[in-house]
Amino acid sequence: MGNLLYVTDLGYQARGRRYCDEDIWLSGRLREEFDVALCHPLDAAALMDRFDAVVVRNSGPVIHYQEAYDAFRAAALRDGVRVFNSLSGKGDMAGKEYLLQLSREGFPVIPTAGRREEFGRLPDAETYVVKPVLGADSVGLRFVARADLADVNPAGMLVQPRVPFAYEVSFYFVGRDFQYALYAPDPEARWRLEPYEPTAEDLEFAQRFVDWNDLPYGIQRVDACRAPGGELLLVELEDLNPYLSLDLVGEAEREAFVAAMKGALRKLVG
Repeated sequence: MGNLLYVTDLGYQARGRRYCDEDIWLSGRLREEFDVALCHPLDAAALMDRFDAVVVRNSGPVIHYQEAYDAFRAAALRDGVRVFNSLSGKGDMAGKEYLLQLSREGFPVIPTAGRREEFGRLPDAETYVVKPVLGADSVGLRFVARADLADVNPAGMLVQPRVPFAYEVSFYFVGRDFQYALYAPDPEARWRLEPYEPTAEDLEFAQRFVDWNDLPYGIQRVDACRAPGGELLLVELEDLNPYLSLDLVGEAEREAFVAAMKGALRKLVG
């Protein structure tokens, strides 16, 4: 048995989600095997050296406490603190520039531009999404018409066509192992999720991004949309503190997830 510092903001108000309920339940399940203490993200840096590992869960978008998060990350890397998720993530953990990289390398992602000279190569669309590289939870996101793209300052921003997708689907992994999938059949209700039975092709799509990220340990959520042509396109790779919607999956999936997370943490704390 080891002891874990479980980082969560129980007071964070997320649209369509109850962060606190998920973390109260999940930390309780981890307590079956570990000694667990909950703390607010602003307190993590001061407390982490007293624990075998730090588990970052529903701590809210770090843009709301960027300076404190940067200090926590720097101290954890300097002192060799075991953090779950591993701090080496290349997805949302490092900002959204990975969408540019993956788009330029031909991965199945929503076409993304980060330089003015790339705007003209984006697919035609009535509306484009402009969002901050360091954004989260739709903070700073806005929509512009094609005619107004020339006025967009690309510094620190990403530009994508607004895709008229059929639905969004999320694939949840512990490490590189798939656990379950959920989807939002109504494009206007992102967090009204239902169980989704992925095809082999769907899983191959999601696995490709998890393998690319090469996260040693942690939880990842691959968010995608079903494009008009029927293909899946990556929306984002959540590898910092993805919300898990555990209350919406069946008991078997929930128990399998808890077992996988316990196993990963057991290996981490040694």
